Amino acid sequence: MKLLRHLPNTLTSGNLLCGCLGIVSSLQGSADRAIWFVIAACVFDFFDGFSARALHVSSPIGKELDSLADMVSFGVLPSLVMYRMIDTLTASEYLPYLAFLLAAFSALRLAKFNVDESQTDTFRGLPTPANALFISSLVYLRSPWDTFISQDYFLVVITLVFSFLLVAPFELFALKFKTYSWKDNRLKFTFLAFTVLLIALWQLAAMPFVILTYVAVSLVKGWFSI
Repeated sequence: MKLLRHLPNTLTSGNLLCGCLGIVSSLQGSADRAIWFVIAACVFDFFDGFSARALHVSSPIGKELDSLADMVSFGVLPSLVMYRMIDTLTASEYLPYLAFLLAAFSALRLAKFNVDESQTDTFRGLPTPANALFISSLVYLRSPWDTFISQDYFLVVITLVFSFLLVAPFELFALKFKTYSWKDNRLKFTFLAFTVLLIALWQLAAMPFVILTYVAVSLVKGWFSI
C-alpha cells in the first residue's frame, strides 16, 4: 500500500516525460509524431487523477505536479509544434514567435483551474489537453482542409483563437462520470460515440474536428441549457 500511494505521481511523471519526448521530436523536425506523445500524455494525465481518487491519496503536491507536467505536455509542446509549422511557411522572422502565446495562455488556464474549486462537472475555458490535441493534429489534415494550414496567417489566427479559448469565460462539459446511466450522461455518451466513429473513418485527421465539435456542443449546451 505504501508503494501504491506513489502511483499517481509516478503516472504524472510519465505525462511529463511524454511532453519532453514530444518536444525533442518537434525540435528534430518530426511534428507528425508529436501528437502520439500528446495522446500518451493524455492517457497518463487521465489515470493519475483516476488512481489518486481510487486510492484516496490526493495531495496538494500531486495537484501542483500535475499542473507542471501539463504545462510541458499541453502548453510548451503544442506551442513548439505551432512555431515549427508557422516557421516553415513564413518569410517573417518574428511571426512564428506568436505561437508561444499558446504556452502563456495555457499557463494562465492551469493557474486559474488550480484556484477555482467550481470546475468539477464542467470546465471554464478549453482544457489544455484538448488544445494540445487540436494543435498537434493539424499536420494530419487532408485535402481540402490542409490548404488552410498551408498559410502562415491562418495558423496565426488559429493561435490567437485558441489562446483566447483557453481562458474564455465559457463552460465546457467535462468527460467525468459519476454514474454510467444513459439518462445522466446522454451528451457524453453521444459525443464519445461520435468521436470513435470519426476517428475510425479519418484516423488522426479527425482530431481537429472532434475538438471543434466539443467546443461547439458545449457552447450550444450552455446557451440552450441542454
